[in-house]
Amino acid sequence: MSVYKIIELVGSSPTSWEDAAKLAVETASQSLKDLRVAEVKELDLKIENGKVTAYRAKVSVSFKYEK
Repeated sequence: MSVYKIIELVGSSPTSWEDAAKLAVETASQSLKDLRVAEVKELDLKIENGKVTAYRAKVSVSFKYEK
């Protein structure tokens, strides 16, 4: 039997939502072990002076819980 923990992350990219989500997962994988599933929950844009300056992705990531 296994137990998994779920956390939410927000990645940001100047180029795309896909890059933002990828960055969130890749950054989390540097300190979390055994990542299993990532689910994109929300997408939004950062706007400055009427222009899109960043794509942001809120991602739920699950990983195996270790005692």
